Amino acid sequence: MNEFSLAGRKALVTGGSRGIGGETVELFARYGAEVAFCHYGDATNAEALVARLAGEGYTVHATECNVAEEASVDAMAAWAKEKLGQVDILVNLAGIGGDKAFVDISVADWDQMLGVHLRGTFLVTRHFFGDMLERGYGRVINCASQLAYKGAPGLAHYCAAKAGLVGFTRALSYEGAPHGVTVNAIAPGATETALLNGLSQEWRDMKKAQLPIGRFGKVSEIAPTILMLASDAGAYYVGQTLSPNGGDVMV
Repeated sequence: MNEFSLAGRKALVTGGSRGIGGETVELFARYGAEVAFCHYGDATNAEALVARLAGEGYTVHATECNVAEEASVDAMAAWAKEKLGQVDILVNLAGIGGDKAFVDISVADWDQMLGVHLRGTFLVTRHFFGDMLERGYGRVINCASQLAYKGAPGLAHYCAAKAGLVGFTRALSYEGAPHGVTVNAIAPGATETALLNGLSQEWRDMKKAQLPIGRFGKVSEIAPTILMLASDAGAYYVGQTLSPNGGDVMV
């Protein structure tokens, strides 16, 4: 018996065209799930991922969605239900980055950061959570950050959004677990992705110097945690935030 198998499951991944999301889409497909994912303004990478996995015999669907906009999420959710029939596993990975001193953060900066990470997770999850409760099965996995616990200079808005996701995950888990729906999160450390590369070189040098492991993570070192939480192997995890972070935060 393969406790990590996702055979027969239907999964939706936001922010799935590249980075941790792309790695998760690929891993889910290889472990037997039918996968749909959304991206925002990344059609080239999305199409390449779909084509590559289709060439290997895996069924993967892709569409565009701005998770911070209600109408866009409504359309994406309807598309996902049409393609998959139902969503058993929801992974909220869509995110943005950008470091800026707090005194320079505008209201628009703040709203955009919380809009994508926190509002976006809410907007997407509400479309599928009720159906999971009715069926008596579901997995919701959110993407926080180790910075939700540690904080970081220049990232007050990002840290606030990610800390909100930890609280959201814990609260929602109480509503899901009695009905067979687990809600958990991951809190990755600094990982080699486009989001990390979008931060200043000064910030990245500072961050790397703090890590006991002495390097940034790879997406292939993060996605397996998501796979575990999505599978039967993760069935006893409820309201947890697992943090593959190279020792940046030790709890």
